[in-house]
Amino acid sequence: MKKNNSNNTVKSLTMYGILLLVMIGAVYYYSVSRYEVHKLSYDKFIEEVSDGKVEEIKITPKAGSGIYVIDGSLKDYKKTEKFVAEVPYSEVVLEKILSYADSMEFKVETTKDPGNSALLAFAINVLPLAFIVIATVYLFSKITSGNNKSMDFGRSTAKLNADGGKVRFSDVAGLKEEKEEVAELIDFLKNPKKFQKLGARIPKGVLLVGPPGTGKTLLAKAVAGEANVPFYYISGSDFVELFVGVGASRVRDMFKEAKHNAPCLIFIDEIDAVGRQRGTGIGGGHDEREQTLNQLLTEMDGFGANEGIIIIAATNRPDVLDPALLRPGRFDRQVTVNYPDADEREEILGVHAKNKKFDKTVNLRNLSKRTPGFSGADLENLLNEAALLTVRRNKNAITMDEIDEATDRVLMGPAKVNRKITDKEKRLVSLHEAGHAVIGLKLKDAQEVHKITIIPRGMAGGYTMMLPKDEHMNLATKKELLAQITGLLGGRVSEELLFGEISTGASDDFSRATKIARAMVTEYGMSDLGPVQLESKQGSVFLGRDYDKAKNFSDQVALEIDTEVRKIVESCYKDATKIIKDNKELVTLISETLIEHETITKEEIDELVTTGKLSKYENSKEEDIKEDME
Repeated sequence: MKKNNSNNTVKSLTMYGILLLVMIGAVYYYSVSRYEVHKLSYDKFIEEVSDGKVEEIKITPKAGSGIYVIDGSLKDYKKTEKFVAEVPYSEVVLEKILSYADSMEFKVETTKDPGNSALLAFAINVLPLAFIVIATVYLFSKITSGNNKSMDFGRSTAKLNADGGKVRFSDVAGLKEEKEEVAELIDFLKNPKKFQKLGARIPKGVLLVGPPGTGKTLLAKAVAGEANVPFYYISGSDFVELFVGVGASRVRDMFKEAKHNAPCLIFIDEIDAVGRQRGTGIGGGHDEREQTLNQLLTEMDGFGANEGIIIIAATNRPDVLDPALLRPGRFDRQVTVNYPDADEREEILGVHAKNKKFDKTVNLRNLSKRTPGFSGADLENLLNEAALLTVRRNKNAITMDEIDEATDRVLMGPAKVNRKITDKEKRLVSLHEAGHAVIGLKLKDAQEVHKITIIPRGMAGGYTMMLPKDEHMNLATKKELLAQITGLLGGRVSEELLFGEISTGASDDFSRATKIARAMVTEYGMSDLGPVQLESKQGSVFLGRDYDKAKNFSDQVALEIDTEVRKIVESCYKDATKIIKDNKELVTLISETLIEHETITKEEIDELVTTGKLSKYENSKEEDIKEDME
């Protein structure tokens, strides 16, 4: 500690010594003339003028003194030489000098009398010197303070939270298995001797992998909060700068600071910004990023020991990370933070609903079942949008109407209620969406229809919300995939059979159906070509998704792939046609209901299928008739 203080003292004295030298130099610069000045008498000046030796002059009147001050240079002078002469303040003298200038052709400049203003003299002589002194003092004070961001390029930008933060596991809804994976990190930070007795080595790095918005950063904060240790957090992009070597220097400085506060946690968000594979891409690698990555690899598992420092990193692109970063001894453990299931979504909704006022009709359990595939960030945004809509509508509590509208806004964008739609377009869209819905209602393995609307949102004229009947893992059977394709084609079939004309509204349906069918053939082995994977989901992540896509088959096989894809789509189209033909009355009923009410929910759809009418609207019509009769 004393050594550090002495070093700081020496550094401060050195800086102040340099400051003193700069001030002395500035004073000398302003006090000593930069020119060699020759004083000429009036007669000598006139003699030099008449001989044609004058090159240029500057005339400054001194009215109070009764003289003209003339300074200038002669033709045989050096650049650092000039003369000064004083002549009587007289119009005759001035005209004589000007006449010489016309005949001898030398440059003459006249200035006004600056007068004897003390303020002007102060501004000319003192202010420049004062400005230099103040600027110098400010600059060196910033350097000695150690907080100068413009000059300390190599200093770490990682922010320190000394007490680990206020976030705890109780603030992180869901993620039960993920919490268990990282719980032993907390135990190690609190009681490292328990692990050292048995010779156990705690992972040096934990990589949190998962889609955006699933809670990776929040989980890292909770680990630091539970362990109650210093917590450094930084983004991967903060290491990469214009100057080569700056990122590596920041990595060294970050670990140096962390060692002084060990045991501690370092959290690197979006590590793929600095941890990408080396030597990839067109034109080779990126020198600055690769040097930074090399330094990070060395710090994590090099010759130097970083005991008590645990690194937690987060990314949603693990496929681009360098293999050396993922080997044992560095990021030993990968924790996948995936989308929450129904129970976890209910917990997340409960966390974000604490400071909001809901109507009694709102059931978070039902809402969690209607939002499969939503991340924690999506659910927070959903409730926030519902709250904003409630305020906009001047209501005192959030109802299911606001939540339904907020769900649509998150998925498809705001409703375009002011867009003018012709009756023909309205009927076409209603028949299209009714076709999707009927396939979902009548096909065994199809997804469940939850909502149908013909209100335009985004680029869509309407949409049918279909969700899985039972939430499961990211697995799908062949029958379920075929049912998805059939459901996507139901809109076009309905247009063709009941409207008598086809439109461009099914283009997105065809795109999605074709992708599913091609994946079944080339990736999932669900065709007559057999269990062979012919294409991967993506090409090179460094050259573009499809730029360097591998072609592991011949042209003959490519033709067979196209044939199989067409066969699957055409088979599903026939199935959709049969279902629509057998249920024309139901398609027409749903279409007419949509034209009248624009949006119908799952409960109303079930009632339409069962009774052929909506009791809610029928009762309101009967009440209106009674009022008219009375």
